[in-house]
Amino acid sequence: MHASQPLRVPVGTDAGRWSTFHGEKTLVVAARTVTSTVRVLECLPALLRGDGRVTVVFAHDPTSAFNDGVLDLLHDAGCRVIPWEQVGHAEPDLILTASENIDVPEGHCPVLVLPHGIGFQKQVPDSRAPGDRLSGVVPDRLLESGRAWLAISHPGQEEQLLSSHPKAAGRTLLVGDPCYDELLTSADRAGTYREALGVPAAHRLVVLSSTWGPTSLFGRDPGLAARVLAALPYDEFRVAAIVHPNVWAGHGSWQIRNLLAPALEAGLMLVPHIHAWRSALVAADVVVGDHGSVTLYGAALAKPVLLGAFGSEAVPGTAVAALGRAAPRFDALGDVYGQIASTLAAHRPERLASVAEGAFDQPGRALPRLRTALYQLLDLPEPVSAPPPERFLAEPENVGAAVTAWTVTTTGSPVEGPGEITVRRQPAAVSWAEGAEGAKGEEAEDEAAGRVRHLACAEHERDRRLLESASVLLSRAPVSSTAAGLRWIAQTLDRLPGCRLAAAALSGGGHLVGLRDGRVVEVAMTGPGTDPGPPAAAVYALLRAGAPLEDALVTLRFGAREEDAVIRLRRPLPGGPSR
Repeated sequence: MHASQPLRVPVGTDAGRWSTFHGEKTLVVAARTVTSTVRVLECLPALLRGDGRVTVVFAHDPTSAFNDGVLDLLHDAGCRVIPWEQVGHAEPDLILTASENIDVPEGHCPVLVLPHGIGFQKQVPDSRAPGDRLSGVVPDRLLESGRAWLAISHPGQEEQLLSSHPKAAGRTLLVGDPCYDELLTSADRAGTYREALGVPAAHRLVVLSSTWGPTSLFGRDPGLAARVLAALPYDEFRVAAIVHPNVWAGHGSWQIRNLLAPALEAGLMLVPHIHAWRSALVAADVVVGDHGSVTLYGAALAKPVLLGAFGSEAVPGTAVAALGRAAPRFDALGDVYGQIASTLAAHRPERLASVAEGAFDQPGRALPRLRTALYQLLDLPEPVSAPPPERFLAEPENVGAAVTAWTVTTTGSPVEGPGEITVRRQPAAVSWAEGAEGAKGEEAEDEAAGRVRHLACAEHERDRRLLESASVLLSRAPVSSTAAGLRWIAQTLDRLPGCRLAAAALSGGGHLVGLRDGRVVEVAMTGPGTDPGPPAAAVYALLRAGAPLEDALVTLRFGAREEDAVIRLRRPLPGGPSR
């Protein structure tokens, strides 16, 4: 070791001169990838809570192809980090890691390897040699040394491991899965997490889960998220994406966001990849995934699961292979809405129960079992305090962009008697170009079916092309008074001459809709809400059908809501433009 690189406090032969705390044992956490480092960070505080006998330092192994972001993660967590070449000089009593691929320095201390997924379920590229290797298994030389201990979540994983790696005999510790236990603890908070994500009541949350590599969900089809958003009604669904940390480390957030840009503009919630994926998964109503662990966790939580991809690298005989046999496939080029709706309607929670039973042993006991194993390897008496706390997952942040433009399709017969109008909206960022293709001008009609399509935009839509093409303009927020609403309508129609009508919600209730010919209608709806989109769509449908706007009563359906709307002609705008 060079004199210019002194060993850092709190470890090393001279550390006692500088340290404030003096532990009996030194635990070194080996951090190699974001995925593996997060796994340790999520469980270690509960294992060592309040125990001053153990000094913990983190060592960064920079040799992984996916090492980007590890140091930022450690520094953000407040970890004391030493260079990898100093691990041996730290004289650790135990090395803890969730990466099986670390280059363990010579020594005698045990090495405890936690899984960073679920078992040994995947063949991955071998960084030390051409070809592939079994994920989760340490090199043979470490097994031969008698230092390595592999934590497993189910007895079947030991049987699988011994069939391919006989040198692992006697080197496994059955502890369960702390991550799965956390998910189970928080399972009854799904509604709270959906609300935190910004999912409106009565809407369903579709979670797209992609592992890394060319056979993953997004590896095979980067445009999938945009097509799903284009197919699902905005008033029924929201969509989130969980992307494996290796994709973020390997390609960078700029590349990911650029590839997903149309979907992000259409409201896709791109879930932060460090911790938040867990609460987002709990919030899911349905998971469209692949052979990655997140999809398997979703199945174990009794979520409806559709497989949009399933790579050949999945290992036969594992829980994920069982998922591949049991879960239905998702046809990305088929009827997306029909597949998801029918999966939700036909879901039976027990359908995939055997998959979870084959992946996790004695759920709920992982942290106590892991703490016992940790202290045994440290050669310290386990604290007699209460077991590690079972904490709920933190609420996720709302990371979805607000949708400000919609392709709106209305169907029904608004002319005769009490009319009925069904409104279906889809984000225009992924649907308008497709919807307008082949149509005459800006709108497409099928009069025989009573179907009318138009483009509606909020006034703060940033895409100039969409804003200037919109037939319907919507106020950004409720207006404070009728007078303010009338002023806004007049200014909007004057500013955007291509717009046929402008609608604003009133803060006291109700909506104002101004037409290009100067007429203004007032819409009162039976249900709550400040979204002017549905009532504006109803007025537009009546206008296109040539129906009277004076004292019209229509039943308006959008999403899961059915409301009566009373439409009354107010008065012409003073000096309003003529059609």
